[in-house]
Amino acid sequence: MMRPFADENVKAAYAAFPPVAFEMAMILRDLIFSVAWDTPEVGPIEETLKWGQPSYLTPETKSGSTLRIGVAKQGGAALFAHCATDIISTYASIFPDTDQIEGNRAVIFTSPDKIVPERLRLLIYHALTYHLARPRGQN
Repeated sequence: MMRPFADENVKAAYAAFPPVAFEMAMILRDLIFSVAWDTPEVGPIEETLKWGQPSYLTPETKSGSTLRIGVAKQGGAALFAHCATDIISTYASIFPDTDQIEGNRAVIFTSPDKIVPERLRLLIYHALTYHLARPRGQN
């Protein structure tokens, strides 16, 4: 079941995705909310737009680093993390040669079957709890 959109601008951003990217983006969106729900220390997730892309923040606890979902330049969908963090590089080192990684900023998906929730839950958890294990002043 698709979680309803609280923000019409976010809903419109998703509606503008090409059909296959939309399908993948909805899977990624659902995973973000699922991981947040399973991780009480994250608190409520805010779904908003940043740089025109659906973005997910932890405004109450400030436990996490922003995740964004967008259309990949080469087609498909992408899950973006802040490039100044080690979120993507840590994920890539744990699961080498399993996903299409774009530098230190994104995991790219070219088809829905490339989205492996068991792996991505770890990346999302890392992003949503990024500031919990780090001393203040560090990314």
